[in-house]
Amino acid sequence: MDFRTIFDRVPEQFDKWRPRYCDELFVDLVEYAQLDSDKTVLEIGPGTGQATEPVLRTGCSYLAIELSDIFTDLMQSKYRSYNNFQIVNADFEKHVFGNGQFDLVYSAAAFQWIPQDIGYRKVYNLIKSGGAFAMMFIRTDYKTSNEALFAKIQSVYDKHFRPDAEYKCHLDYEARDEYGFVDLECRQYNKNRVLDADDYVSLIGTHSDHISIPEPHKSMFLEGVREAIIEFGDSITLNDTIVLYLARKP
Repeated sequence: MDFRTIFDRVPEQFDKWRPRYCDELFVDLVEYAQLDSDKTVLEIGPGTGQATEPVLRTGCSYLAIELSDIFTDLMQSKYRSYNNFQIVNADFEKHVFGNGQFDLVYSAAAFQWIPQDIGYRKVYNLIKSGGAFAMMFIRTDYKTSNEALFAKIQSVYDKHFRPDAEYKCHLDYEARDEYGFVDLECRQYNKNRVLDADDYVSLIGTHSDHISIPEPHKSMFLEGVREAIIEFGDSITLNDTIVLYLARKP
């Protein structure tokens, strides 16, 4: 199973429920990369644009590369009004770019799908000298604010969570210096979300390994999670740590 394209099964749900990144992160990113209309930017794997518009609004020359043709079409529909927007439907690992093209290359919760040795080396070659590289993702703590509810939901996982394939992606975010990057930074931002049962079930239904659960386990799993949250007051609090990794090419 190619987890990189599994999100094509739920494009509208993915677009609606995947969390967005905070304003503070984009202020830092724009300042770090000194983005303006003179800068060129590549976004790797934008999905449906959870981290796209704040960068487009800087007026930079923006290019996205997206593996999914479904997501590419959604991106074109969403951002076609921006004259500085371009997207190519292609595999980043195989697509031929010119070296030293971009002032910023960035990726939001997508770079981990690329084999590390391929990804870091290719990005390094794509960035201009002095240019920036950024990766971002959201790490969610489901447990701290919901101890008893978390235990109840875990029992549902134990009983019904039977994905067709195991998610095994791993990326060493701290290894950037091994590929020539300098001035490594990691910035974090904390936010909370409060969801009801239906919203939470819709959210986890966009996770790659959850999408792959076959029936009848999938329906039983999602209904079990929904019932658990309703039992605990129809509310679950998610504590998000939004992580931004930054580096430069010397």
